[in-house]
Amino acid sequence: MMIGSPQGWELEQNDRRIVFAAGTKATMFAESRPFRVSQHLLPAWKAVLPIGGHAELTQPGRHMTAALGLIVPPQLAHVCAATSPYIALFVDSWLLPSRPGPIRLGASEVRRLLAALGTAVADTPSTDVDLAAGYAELRAVAGSPTPLDPRVAHAVHVCTLRDPDTPLTAVAGEVSLSAPRLRALVQQDVGIALARLRRWGRLRAAIAGLPAGPASLAAAMAGFADQAHLTRTARDFIGRTPASLRPAKVQTGQRNAEPRPRVGTRETSTA
Repeated sequence: MMIGSPQGWELEQNDRRIVFAAGTKATMFAESRPFRVSQHLLPAWKAVLPIGGHAELTQPGRHMTAALGLIVPPQLAHVCAATSPYIALFVDSWLLPSRPGPIRLGASEVRRLLAALGTAVADTPSTDVDLAAGYAELRAVAGSPTPLDPRVAHAVHVCTLRDPDTPLTAVAGEVSLSAPRLRALVQQDVGIALARLRRWGRLRAAIAGLPAGPASLAAAMAGFADQAHLTRTARDFIGRTPASLRPAKVQTGQRNAEPRPRVGTRETSTA
C-alpha cells in the first residue's frame, strides 16, 4: 500500500474522536481525549501538540520533561503523554536536523504549529489539515536538515512512502548500487537502518488502512507477516497497539461507529 498521495480518515464514537492524515511531508494522528503511550523508540520525529493541556515525556532513568508542546527526536526511548486532546505530528528522520534531546515548545510555538496545520487552538482537527505547512513550521523551530545523498533519498522514499514492499535489490539497482552498499549509505546518512525505516513505512500504511476492515487485513495489505507482527511493530515504534487507535465498536463491526474516511488531505508544497 502506497502513502505517496495525501489521505486520511476520521472515526467517532460517543465522546471520542480520532483523526489520521498522511502525506509526503508529515503524518498526523489526533485524538479528542488525553492519552499516554508506553515506552517506545520511534524512527521518526514526533511533535506532540496538546490542545489546552501539556505534554509529558519521561526517558529511562531521567526526570520527566513537561511543556506546552514537545518535539521528540528519532530513536529516543521514552514514555509520552498528553493531558488534553492533542495532535501528534510525525516527520521522517531526515527531514529535520539531528538533535540529542527533545525540544520544548512554548504557547506561541504551539499556536503557530496548530495554525499552520489549519487547526484552531480550541478545536480538534479534521483530515483537511495542511501537513506541508505544519512541516514548514516545524523546520522554522527545529532548523533545516542537511540534504541527503540522492541515492539515499531515493531509497528512503521508495521504502517508506512509494512502496515498502519493493525488494531491496530492486531499490539498489535503481541507483546503481549493491544492496549491502545501499544499506551502509542509508545507515551513514540517516543514522537508522533501512530495514527499520521500511517497517516504519509499513506501519504508516497499515494505520492508513485500519478503517477498511479488521487489523489482520490492514497488516496483510501493508506487508506485515501477520497481525501479531503489526502489533509488535506498533508497540515498539509508537507505544500503543492498532486496537487502541480505533473505537472498540469499529473493531467488532458495529455500525454506530462507522468510519468517515476522507481521501485527499490538503498539502501544499514547501521549499
